[in-house]
Amino acid sequence: MDILFDEVPSLDLADFTSGNPDIKNAFVKKLGEAYQNIGFVAIKNHGLSQALQDRLYTSITSFFSLPDHIKGKYEKPEIGYQRGYTGKGKEHAKGRNTGDLKEFYHVGQEVSLITDTDPVKSEYPENLWPEEIPNFKQDALEAYQTLEYAGRQMLKAIALHLGLEESYFEDKVIRGNSILRQIHYFPIDNPDAVPADAVRAAEHGDINLITLLMGASADGLQVLRKDGKWIPITALPDQLVVNVGDMLERLTNKKLKSTIHRVVNPPREKMHTSRYSIPFFMHPRSEMDLSCLESCISGAHPKQFPDITAGEFLEERLRELGLRK
Repeated sequence: MDILFDEVPSLDLADFTSGNPDIKNAFVKKLGEAYQNIGFVAIKNHGLSQALQDRLYTSITSFFSLPDHIKGKYEKPEIGYQRGYTGKGKEHAKGRNTGDLKEFYHVGQEVSLITDTDPVKSEYPENLWPEEIPNFKQDALEAYQTLEYAGRQMLKAIALHLGLEESYFEDKVIRGNSILRQIHYFPIDNPDAVPADAVRAAEHGDINLITLLMGASADGLQVLRKDGKWIPITALPDQLVVNVGDMLERLTNKKLKSTIHRVVNPPREKMHTSRYSIPFFMHPRSEMDLSCLESCISGAHPKQFPDITAGEFLEERLRELGLRK
């Protein structure tokens, strides 16, 4: 029977890493229940300090305050905007043509840190670092590495819930194609001048395996519950919100739920204010096979997706979002 949550369940990642089998198993059970029903949890003890979050928000506030022609130096449509800046309204949700009311900056794996012969070194584009913001690179890379590690722990718990080896995802996400996206939902001084259906982020599911989201600067995130009700997503200052993405839903033949979510516009009198948000989209390596797990297929739950690799699926979705031609 479905459980209809009124808020996102809260978990402590330290329970999973505690070394106590009973506490660890209880974490896995609660996580599995949440991901099969609402697709979201809030976790604490994830390793990302408040001081680092504050520095990140200071950096991105400074960057997005720069003139458009300066920000435009870091825009690379030829790589599908997968590194650097993406300008206002360039991305739209799948199935829509109206661009979201946002701009953002992408940081991926730092190629200079890959010192061996791993083939992903030639696959990933170089990061772009805005010279106008001196601390941007250091803070973004520290956050990237911290969130990547926390995501690996979450995937270990997910693997156990699925009856897989705890290390199932490890070789698939080491140096994966993950993205730290730093988002500015920009002010609208004249709401009548934007399309009537334009929103900060139209309803969508994330592309990746899981998303780890640090606290945003303002309210607005909502998740669609199974009964069709939109409920607000809020996390305490010491929590990350972690949700299932489309790749994981696909791998598990919809056993785990990639829940539709959105960022709604503020009341008209607050449309002139900014909102900042920093999600970490945890992607596997492009060669990962996303074919539905045999253990998630049965007579009652027949296979719902054709076979595809993570890289092929990402390219397909980037085209649907208007970021790849």
